Amino acid sequence: MIFKLRQERHLRRMANTYTQIYIHIVFAVEGRQSLIQPEHNDELQKYITGIVSGQKQKLIAINNMPDHLHLLVGIKPDIALSDLVRDVKAGSSKFINEKHWVLGRFSWQEGFGAFSYSRSQLGTVIRYIENQQKHHAKKSFREEYVALLEKFGVEYDPRYIFKTGEE
Repeated sequence: MIFKLRQERHLRRMANTYTQIYIHIVFAVEGRQSLIQPEHNDELQKYITGIVSGQKQKLIAINNMPDHLHLLVGIKPDIALSDLVRDVKAGSSKFINEKHWVLGRFSWQEGFGAFSYSRSQLGTVIRYIENQQKHHAKKSFREEYVALLEKFGVEYDPRYIFKTGEE
């Protein structure tokens, strides 16, 4: 009974909560290996869209390269960002492994980057995510990721930036 009362109070508080939170999420394939083949992009992106929607969050943009993935999500305050990313990574890893798209076991690297944007910046971020293939013709994923960290003033230890299999 006490739990039910707490839950009802929580729901009433949430009913009066209004937010606008846009997060650009980036994470890499384990060892930054180029394992996601272009012919699987659409199916993978649809599957991840389902995971995000299943968590009652809004996927605004998604695109992946063979070695990493970008998401732009409109996130509600009732879920921890790390829980959402955990669920996306776990669910999509399982999906890729069940499809046998790679030899051996597929997994995403530990950790992720998350960057917040205002509504007025969404068009720019969406175009950036949609144009990943063109963007990476000029810049490596590591260069891109470090540039994002520096643009947002995020302190980081270079030893822990998405490691390659050789590192």
